[in-house]
Amino acid sequence: MRFSIRQHAPLITLTCVAILASGDLFAQSENLRVGFLTVRTGPLAAGGRQMEEGINLLLKERNYAFAGRKVDIFFADTAGQPALAKTKTQELVEREKVHVIIGPLATFEALAIDDYMLTSKTPLITPTSAAQMDLAQQGKSDYVIHVYGTAAQPMHVLGQYAAKDLGLKRIATVADDFTYGHEGTAGFHHVFEDNGGKIVQKLWPPLNVADYGSYVGQIKPNVDGVYAGFAGSNPLRFLRTYREYGLNKPVFGNPTLVDEGILKNMGDEALGVYSASWYTVDRDAPDNRRFVESIQREYKVTPGFYTAGTYTAGLWLEEAMKAVKGRFEDKAAFVRALHGVRLNHGPMGPIRLDEYGKPILNIYVRKVERKNGQLVNTTIETVKDVSQFFTYDPKQFLAGPLYGRDVPPAKNLE
Repeated sequence: MRFSIRQHAPLITLTCVAILASGDLFAQSENLRVGFLTVRTGPLAAGGRQMEEGINLLLKERNYAFAGRKVDIFFADTAGQPALAKTKTQELVEREKVHVIIGPLATFEALAIDDYMLTSKTPLITPTSAAQMDLAQQGKSDYVIHVYGTAAQPMHVLGQYAAKDLGLKRIATVADDFTYGHEGTAGFHHVFEDNGGKIVQKLWPPLNVADYGSYVGQIKPNVDGVYAGFAGSNPLRFLRTYREYGLNKPVFGNPTLVDEGILKNMGDEALGVYSASWYTVDRDAPDNRRFVESIQREYKVTPGFYTAGTYTAGLWLEEAMKAVKGRFEDKAAFVRALHGVRLNHGPMGPIRLDEYGKPILNIYVRKVERKNGQLVNTTIETVKDVSQFFTYDPKQFLAGPLYGRDVPPAKNLE
């Protein structure tokens, strides 16, 4: 018996649909594989532990699933070393076959893996790295998504606060001699001087300096205040030395100077320290209150920005997964979804990306106080919708030299 294809077209169509449907189900049976670059060893390990607490809490709350797809997470210890960060990233992509990476902790680690993320076409969500000196300023990388702002972003706000609100005129800066320290200092320097102040001294202790005494001893006695840009365990050692030397001028610092993870180990040396951050634990919003209570219940600690950053990175990933209905296998759509997220819930406040992949978000100015016998960061000012450019024209900002150790130039050193 002869028959034509046309006569049996409906049957053939149904068969093809069934095959495609089964293939789609097979494809979606694979779990979303998330790589996580943490720090478990070395001087930045405390921050790494807090990062893990943030992502682990969210995954537990979501029963290890986003948009109906189960999530497998693979942790890799970079030890806070750029070369190792690159090696671990390659292992996550090439051996573990991860679909997306969250991390790393440090700015110089993010810079070390920027090119690899681009060539491997693996999306990277950076929850705590604050790199300004990357493809976001020099060009646009579709594969790097910053949940947190740049190192300079909160320091722009703090520089303005010190100059305009407090009326200070002369500041000495002391900061870790690596990328994060350079860029944070640059942001403070730029805005402080543009608002009438002067940076009259700049000191750069090595990241692993044994003793801060020789640096604190150099601070000019006639300054109105000191900007301190430190990370890891260095804030504790610097502030203790600062007070031991009898200095009492106000201290202004980056988010890591008095982050809750290190503040719990401090004493009176931290009282009165001003800082600005992308996150503040006392933000009066239901989502943040729930987040803080959950971290305190689960880990018996108060969260800081390391914890909030990775929790928020997880929320960001979840929203992108919802946008593609869980189909992360469509990489182009998945990457577009990651860039298109506008996060209006979570502990940090509203966040959206600018056209260069950097977040526009609230910046919180805080001051360390003692309440009920404990040191806390109390928010004294909230500046909404701050971009990486602050009040500067984006085109002029991007056309200028990259922030760094010697940019902006120190024209008022004495």
